[in-house]
Amino acid sequence: MDRLLKNPKALVFDLDGTLIHSAPDLQLAANTALERIGREPLDLPTIVSFIGNGIETLVVRILDATGGADDPLRQEVLASFHTIYAQNVTTFTRPYPDVVQALQKFREMGVPLGICTNKPTEPAREICHRLKLSQYFDAIVGAEPDQPKKPNPQSLIDCINRIGGTLDGTVYVGDSVVDFQTARNGGVAFRLFAGGYLNAPLPDLAESDRFEDWSANGIAGC
Repeated sequence: MDRLLKNPKALVFDLDGTLIHSAPDLQLAANTALERIGREPLDLPTIVSFIGNGIETLVVRILDATGGADDPLRQEVLASFHTIYAQNVTTFTRPYPDVVQALQKFREMGVPLGICTNKPTEPAREICHRLKLSQYFDAIVGAEPDQPKKPNPQSLIDCINRIGGTLDGTVYVGDSVVDFQTARNGGVAFRLFAGGYLNAPLPDLAESDRFEDWSANGIAGC
């Protein structure tokens, strides 16, 4: 494992909470959608605790937290959320400090790079384009309506195949239990970005497999 993490043959990253701090824009979309149906807004830590399983689950969670909803209301709020978020994908969203420098370093090393996220593919690509991150990645694989989401490993395996990696030669970098489970389910090495949206402990993860920031003392120094 140590050799893999220091000399990865390929790297795949989660997006939200790993490469980018996107929670403020998700909060904006959530609270605007809630306001439209007369609900009270939710604070940022609450929104962060709901991130990781896709937008549909995020919407269910914000509705459950503010009084619940039947299916027609859930669909109404989901559509509203998508519309609002599409107009604000980078209003407040930014890469974490030193992310760009780390990606540049991996590119200089010749490491194939990919993104595997539970965010829908088009918003994920649009965010990367606007934040000038697209140039670093060989593939960006998001959630599609007809495909299972993480922690099902299929999207991760698909991403690894697209960047020309192998399951035993790739490291998946994420910030959440969902990412950890995805890597485990796919038989892929995992490294935790502990500065993201982790909402539950990972007792089976070695301390050496965690890093707090993207500086030269973090993963960029591996």
